[in-house]
Amino acid sequence: MTVYDLTACLPGPAGTTVPVLAVVDERLKTTSVCLALAHGSRDDPRGRGGVAHLLEHLVMSSPLGGDGPARSFSESVERRGGQANAQTGLEVMLYYAQVHADDAEDVTAALLRAVFRPVLDGHTLDRERAVVLQELAAAAADPSDVVQDAVLAGLFPGHPLGRPVGGEPGDLAAVTVEELTAVHRERFVLAPGALVVVGPSVPKVLAGSAVDAAGQPADHSAPRVPLGPAGPDDPLPDPGAAEFTWLCFGARSPQADAAGRAAYGVLAHLLGSSPSSLLYRTLRGEHGLSYSFHAWDRGYREAGAWRLLVGTEAANAGQVRTVVEELLTTVAEHGPAADDFDAAVRQAEMSLVLESETPLEYAKLIAERTCAQGRTWSLDSEIAGLRQVRVDDVRRAAAHVRRELRMTVRSVAV
Repeated sequence: MTVYDLTACLPGPAGTTVPVLAVVDERLKTTSVCLALAHGSRDDPRGRGGVAHLLEHLVMSSPLGGDGPARSFSESVERRGGQANAQTGLEVMLYYAQVHADDAEDVTAALLRAVFRPVLDGHTLDRERAVVLQELAAAAADPSDVVQDAVLAGLFPGHPLGRPVGGEPGDLAAVTVEELTAVHRERFVLAPGALVVVGPSVPKVLAGSAVDAAGQPADHSAPRVPLGPAGPDDPLPDPGAAEFTWLCFGARSPQADAAGRAAYGVLAHLLGSSPSSLLYRTLRGEHGLSYSFHAWDRGYREAGAWRLLVGTEAANAGQVRTVVEELLTTVAEHGPAADDFDAAVRQAEMSLVLESETPLEYAKLIAERTCAQGRTWSLDSEIAGLRQVRVDDVRRAAAHVRRELRMTVRSVAV
């Protein structure tokens, strides 16, 4: 992997620096490019929840300007047969595309122009605001989406990490072009970032002098907001109700830059959806209580969030909760068996390896991790960290999760 300095060619304001990390594989016929910025929904101005997500839509959908038809970045990529998209998270935003290598020069230049020099106007704002409101309405109709926002709100009440990424309809309705422009100029384009290219060559538009790959591309000196206590559990649903219920178990985990975070990811695989997991064998294999469940862990600036999402019938919710609590207690007190621990570590490692062998997913993975961690991320270093996790590390992680565990419930009539 080579690291280039993008300062000279970046169409951003003076002083903006975004490093380019290039993974060159001459066997590839496509080029994948992903730009990550350390800006997310937690940075939305007070009373304007959802501005980052709305800005994401405008960046991808506003006309690029210049010669030729006034097409958006998304349309210009898709007309070349490629794919383009973007996503907003709590602390990081991603903008990415995959195109034929012959189109890499034009598309990379267009991506930089779209992100750093968007055309923000009232017509596009009104159109994309309506689209975002439809997106929020669709999410609100899906309890499995709603419960995931709710568990973060419960883990981080009154804190920026507890805000819904998509925002609130009332806040979005009041956003003006002037406010979006100010957020873009004063926060968005000044955020630390990283641009990753995976392809047969580095686009000439990014050409610059190579810099030290061990450098620190991002300044993550942003202030941290103190955390208050987590909220209480939700009550279990009425066991007599004819409802399908989503239970989301959550607990705070260590912050993104804390030592020992890898153990929480291994714990998530121990209680994940694989047939080899402890939860699968117990919840589905022994009791037949659930078909759909998933566990994951994410680290943020002040804390992380360990989560387990389980879908079940309302009548089974109490039994599901007992199974989850008992499994966490067993792992906390005795640790996982050696073969279960080995399987969980291997799954955590393979999930990274599989992403790395899909060019666009690899570009997104490198960009997001580099931007979030504030240092150049590599697959080898992450795997090395996983291989250093020990059974006792997972046992302590399980004890922490069990102690901090809270449950959020959302049901839908069937």
